[in-house]
Amino acid sequence: MINQPFSPVLDSVPGLRRLLRLPSQLLRFNPFAGDCLPTRVPLFQPWSGRPSLPFPHPWNYDQPIRILETYFWNADREQGSGRHNRYLEVPGFGPVLVTRDPGVIRAITTETGDRDGQFERDTLPSTGIARATGKDTLLFSNGASWRRQRMLAASPFGKTTLFQPEMFHEFAETFRGTVLQRLDTLRQHLASTGQQSARIALEPELKAVMLEMLVNNFFGAKLPYEEFRERHVPALERVIDHIVRDTVMNRFGIPVMKLPSFTRRIAQAKQDYACFEELTDVVLAARRAGAGLWKQFKSDAPDAALRSNLKVFLAGALEATTSYACWAITHLARNIPAQDKVFQEVRDIEVYTPENLNGAKYFSHVLDETLRLTPSLYFLPRRAPVDVWIETADGRKMLIPRGTHILLDVWHANRHEDHWGVATTGFPALEFAPERWARLAEQGSGSKEFLHFGFGHGPRVCPGKHLGQLEVGLVVGAFVKLFKFQAATPGIEAKAGVSTKPIDGTVVDLELR
Repeated sequence: MINQPFSPVLDSVPGLRRLLRLPSQLLRFNPFAGDCLPTRVPLFQPWSGRPSLPFPHPWNYDQPIRILETYFWNADREQGSGRHNRYLEVPGFGPVLVTRDPGVIRAITTETGDRDGQFERDTLPSTGIARATGKDTLLFSNGASWRRQRMLAASPFGKTTLFQPEMFHEFAETFRGTVLQRLDTLRQHLASTGQQSARIALEPELKAVMLEMLVNNFFGAKLPYEEFRERHVPALERVIDHIVRDTVMNRFGIPVMKLPSFTRRIAQAKQDYACFEELTDVVLAARRAGAGLWKQFKSDAPDAALRSNLKVFLAGALEATTSYACWAITHLARNIPAQDKVFQEVRDIEVYTPENLNGAKYFSHVLDETLRLTPSLYFLPRRAPVDVWIETADGRKMLIPRGTHILLDVWHANRHEDHWGVATTGFPALEFAPERWARLAEQGSGSKEFLHFGFGHGPRVCPGKHLGQLEVGLVVGAFVKLFKFQAATPGIEAKAGVSTKPIDGTVVDLELR
């Protein structure tokens, strides 16, 4: 490794650090150190059966979970630290570390921040988001800029603000109005067909509900549900799809709004981005009126300085919270005994308050198990700006060299038998078992020992964590109370982009209770 005292000299000459590292890369020396060494992954491995190449390109960018699986192809044959820690290194570039080791994930997320010697968020996987929303956001920024924005978001997004009876009441009233409208439509459909149940894809409905609650309740705007469902949700869906594609395909970094409309796709993208801007304008107008939780926002920053973060929050409502709710319903649709247990807990809840939801213990286990088995945030990107030593809770150490791109593979960490299987939790890791959490509590194993990283972890934990818990607890709890539902398809497959979702769109056969 290169000693830190020489770093200023090396940084003053562009490319010198890469040049000095090149011989060890060509000789295939492991750039990591310590007693928790990752195993090298070959860039190309013809006829190996690997599901993909270990990097995104135009033919696999829409299958990120398969890219992560590639790093751990045949890894279960190993017994050392390389079983859950792998790296890729191409001469001339910084190494890529991918880990599905919960201890390493926790150590890295804990040591992520804006202080010297800490990890920062790797911005490479979110360049498309930055082009769509702006770079000065909680999601994309690092250092002092991130710290400043985090402090601004602390009050309105904090648990003490959101988890108040009056706030729950406002969210519940909005949801109640939307659901009553949809219930009437469903009753009319069942009456006209003479059937007991209807087959419905829930993802579009849930997206509209989540966006409606964020815009109207949280930010205090007043848009009708139909406008969210028919106009803003479809536009935002296409914007998010464009963001994923743009991250990999747009090598020149040209924002779509600056491109001429010489294809139908570009013309549509520009219309969708304009709709996104319009929705942001609506939210900012509510700020000027002092509506919603804007009154909790203690800042005199101009609207223009908030615009980028607002776009991230709006897109996040459509992605992360919808993913969370869709997965919870998907699992309950395939586990009727669990669905019945949740119903017994929520059937008598008339007013959704923090206390009432906290009393539904099994329902809480369902939500934790949902985030464990099918997390919305399936990987967390980090970068080592300097050489960084980490130490896990069980004493293992790893030196991560400067410039390393890190992918914390939460999806596969949460689904591996070594970490969440029968030996440690009493249930197979790939099984949806809410009872797992009660067993862990009985064993005295708390949340500090078993982290699902559903909202991230450490200083850069998702700022919308408490908002997501509020919305999903309300929506899924009320949904179980009103409906019996069964899955219309047998298996559970995931699609992944900015977040994960059931590939079938959460199609269920629905009937009124």
